[in-house]
Amino acid sequence: MQFWPSVFTLFKKDLLFEMRQKYAISGIMLYMFCIVFIIFMTFNEVRGPVWVVLFWIVILFTAVNAVAKSFLQESPGRQLYYYTLASPQAIILAKIFYNICVMLFLSAVALLFYRITSGYPIIDNRSFLFALALGAIALATTFSMISAIASKASNSGTLMAILSFPMLIPILLILIRISLNALQQNNLMVNAQDLLYLLGLNVLIIAMALILFPYLWRD
Repeated sequence: MQFWPSVFTLFKKDLLFEMRQKYAISGIMLYMFCIVFIIFMTFNEVRGPVWVVLFWIVILFTAVNAVAKSFLQESPGRQLYYYTLASPQAIILAKIFYNICVMLFLSAVALLFYRITSGYPIIDNRSFLFALALGAIALATTFSMISAIASKASNSGTLMAILSFPMLIPILLILIRISLNALQQNNLMVNAQDLLYLLGLNVLIIAMALILFPYLWRD
């Protein structure tokens, strides 16, 4: 099977599988709503840096539940079927694209619900929305690659935590810095460099996944 048609086929397979198991995405959304509701009930008013930090905590926990187990939940038989169906690069790319779509959707829903319950103090909407989109893509690509690596280990949960920490810290720091700037002034150029850093990180992580995954897949 050719590369891009196989990527689309695998992407469509994941989407159809998720639609048949609606309880999975519904459970993640319920979990996300519970976190936002607890924040709303705990704090009388959420403003400034606290609003920013709590929002990205919600997005991070959502990504952990939605994306981090993408390869861990695949059975050995299904992985063998994928091996006969497409190349390793097509498999990891399709999984990354699917997880990006999931994270973009969940991030938009989280922002909407969080805005209703806790307000919206952001001044620079363009910087914040660009950061939200690039942050969702970064979390999706990072957890996809880490999940692929951890799925080949016996103690996958521990390995996920160890590998995630050094990769997520710089991403979250950049996202928080952009969001804090967006609270204070409406100037996209102030955050242009950090947004380019995020874009570069996304490209680098996807390139690393395409290079490393074929070696993991052979095992």
